[in-house]
Amino acid sequence: MSAEIDPFHAIAISRLAHRLRVEGRSVIHMEFGQPSTGAPTAAIAEAHRILDTDGMGYWESPPLKARIAAHYQEAYGLAVDPERVILTCGASPAFVMALSCLFAPGARVALARPGYVAYRNTLKALHLVPVELACGEAERFQVTAEAIERLEPAPDGLIVASPANPTGTIIPPEELKAIAAVCRRRNIALISDEIYHGLSYTLPADSMLQHAPEALIINSFSKYFSMAGWRLGWLVVPEALIPAARARMGALFLTPPSLAQHAGLVAFDCRDELDGHVESYRRNRALLLDALPALGLRRIAPPDGAFYIYADVSHLTQDSLGFCEQLLVETGVATAPGIDFDPVAGHGFMRFSFAVSTDRVEDAITRIRPWFLDRAQRVRGEAPGG
Repeated sequence: MSAEIDPFHAIAISRLAHRLRVEGRSVIHMEFGQPSTGAPTAAIAEAHRILDTDGMGYWESPPLKARIAAHYQEAYGLAVDPERVILTCGASPAFVMALSCLFAPGARVALARPGYVAYRNTLKALHLVPVELACGEAERFQVTAEAIERLEPAPDGLIVASPANPTGTIIPPEELKAIAAVCRRRNIALISDEIYHGLSYTLPADSMLQHAPEALIINSFSKYFSMAGWRLGWLVVPEALIPAARARMGALFLTPPSLAQHAGLVAFDCRDELDGHVESYRRNRALLLDALPALGLRRIAPPDGAFYIYADVSHLTQDSLGFCEQLLVETGVATAPGIDFDPVAGHGFMRFSFAVSTDRVEDAITRIRPWFLDRAQRVRGEAPGG
């Protein structure tokens, strides 16, 4: 029997946004977590060179695997054998590979709610059982070692994400260490989604690999490297899982795009340009954190990293999808409804992505300010302007 998969509602919002653009409307895209900037300049130049000189084909780049392994030494002080690095067609296939390497159908895998919509859906598609842990303000919207300790029976696996989508919250190093210890003691396999590493505004994000050498680590060129459309990522696996991971990559996905691998290798040496993007996101974050409380959006998940604001709008609606659709139609600002990330409490939340240019964030704030103030007045039963 096929699995029942929930829709990704932000995609419907995006379709509506593109339809409005075709009709001549001005739209600001804050619904997806993808940088509005392109790949680094030198990476694009390398791609042009390869297109002119290399016929390409199925290929896994040894230099790129070695460069990613070196990154773990540079960023986290970890020695990683390049053979443990499996190149993938983005983070999504890496997630499928990690789950299928570790679990048989029916296995129970714990994860935070709210969390990225594809976690829940991919688990269901692979006939695994999501064990969602409600994480609110008290837990900074993140799983805790205490919550994992309390789970009975112990789940077969745990997914952590730090920084997280949709909240941007980072798990502090001491809590990561505690989570790793609980999982080791209770024989819970760990998968860490580190796709937003490099995008931190408060404390830096540790890799789970620093605390759990047996963890499977997912990362990608889509976020920090600003290469979402290039479909390139990687999975770091323990040595014992290398054959299983390589078999799944070859059988299910062959290889990542050759062109993206050439460009990705060069992108690792474009830190100045990429860190400049991070500074833009930092400005955008500050603008939104300053503006949104004045619009009545005072309960905001702490956006330590990534490029999201996850805001409580329960005082205005219990239909986050309809709320985001109306906001888009009436202001031209596209956002993501909270039900994508939390099917239980997400009806009263929405997510803004600030991975756009600063002038677009400023324009968005100007557009939504009167809309939110008017909505609040209507909820209070006041006449507009009263």
